[in-house]
Amino acid sequence: MSYLDATVDVYKQAAETPDVGLCCTTNPVWQLPGLSIPKRMLEMNYGCGSTVNPRDLVNDPTVLYVGIGGGMELLQFAYFSRRPGAIIGVDIVDEMLAACQANLVEAEAQNDWFRREFMDIRKGSALALPVASNTVDVAAQNCLFNIFKADDLRVALEEVYRVLKPHGRLVMSDPTCEQPMSEALRNDDRLRALCLTGSLPLSEYLDVITRVGFGTVEVRAKRAYRILSPNHYATSELVYIESVEVCAIKDPMPADGPCIFTGRTAIYYGDNDHFDDHKGHVLLPNQPLAVCDKTAGALAALGRDDIFISPSTYFYDGGGCC
Repeated sequence: MSYLDATVDVYKQAAETPDVGLCCTTNPVWQLPGLSIPKRMLEMNYGCGSTVNPRDLVNDPTVLYVGIGGGMELLQFAYFSRRPGAIIGVDIVDEMLAACQANLVEAEAQNDWFRREFMDIRKGSALALPVASNTVDVAAQNCLFNIFKADDLRVALEEVYRVLKPHGRLVMSDPTCEQPMSEALRNDDRLRALCLTGSLPLSEYLDVITRVGFGTVEVRAKRAYRILSPNHYATSELVYIESVEVCAIKDPMPADGPCIFTGRTAIYYGDNDHFDDHKGHVLLPNQPLAVCDKTAGALAALGRDDIFISPSTYFYDGGGCC
C-alpha cells in the first residue's frame, strides 16, 4: 500500500467517525454575522490553521478548495460568494464527499442565506484537478499538501497554478519543521497522513512554491503545532512542529526572483525628510514599511546607519513594498 493509499484510509475513517483533533491544532473558528456552523462540521475540522481571509474574497470570487473535509471552510467561503457554483470542492475520498454533502444539508437548514447550489462538489485528486485552467480566483488547501512527498507536492502545486487566473491566490495552511526527522518517522505512512512527518523546513516549503512560478508569497502566520517526543515516536529528541499560513500569488516572476514576505520591516531614522532607494521603495522617517526579504537584503547591503531592518516576524498582513 502506498502512502497515498494510507492517506485515503485515514480520511475514510475520519469521515465515517469524526475524530476531533485527529491530526491538527484547535484554532479559533471564524465567527461571522449570520453564520452558523453545524456541530458535525466543527468535529470534522481537520485543518491546522485557516485559509479563509476576507481580504482574499472580494468581488464575489470563484473559490477552489482541495481536500474538503467536513465542509466547514467551504461554508465559510460561500459566505463571501453567494452564487451558484461559486465554491468548488474537490476530494478523492468517497466517504468524505458523502459526509460533506450531508453536513451541507444541515448547514442549509441552519443558515437562511446559504444554498447548496453555491457548491460544486467534485471527486478528484489534487494531483489531477478536475478544473479548467485559468478559471479560479482563490484556491485553498488546509493541512493536505504537507502529506505529499516531493514529486507529488510539485505536481499538486503545478495543478493549482494551472487552474488559477493571473494574479489568483493560493491560500494554504501546513505544518513545517526545522529539525531533521528520523527515517523511521519519514517513512511512516500513517504519521505522514496524520500531517506530522511530511513537514518541511519553511525555507524548503517556500522554495517549492516559488519554483512552480508564484512570483509573490506572503507568510501570514506561524504558530506552535505539535511535539513528537521519544516516549511516543521513533525519535531520539523532541521534534517541534509549527503550522504556517501562506498565500502564494500567481504574479509574474520578477527578473531578480520572487518577492517573499516574512514579516520584515524597514524603518528610516535619518535626518532627511525621506529615503528613496530609486527602486520603488520610499521610507519616511520612523514610518515602518513592510518589505519582502529580497528588499530587506538589498537595503541592509547598503550599509547605512540610519535604516533599521527588523528580523522576520512570520506575520504579514499586506501593504509595503512591491
